[in-house]
Amino acid sequence: MSRISEEQVKRVAHLARLAITENEAQMLTEQLDKIITYAEQLNELDTDNVEPTSHVLEIKNVMREDRAQQGLPREEVLKNAPEHQDGQFKVPGIME
Repeated sequence: MSRISEEQVKRVAHLARLAITENEAQMLTEQLDKIITYAEQLNELDTDNVEPTSHVLEIKNVMREDRAQQGLPREEVLKNAPEHQDGQFKVPGIME
């Protein structure tokens, strides 16, 4: 018994704007069914004494405190710019 239908695969491909052939849809259906079957094996595990985690490793927030400070001088920032004008970066226009 397949856990995912070929129509579901085609629908998801359509939503993702992917063009897939009939052969690809059939192959993906088989592959996804195997993946779902494998993932369902996790339901057989006893997880009563396992605490929920968001990450397998214990991680801490290592970001610095957010505080305002003086930035670089404008001249220093613009000195490596290929072009600048009136104290701002000058870039090619993209709109007509």
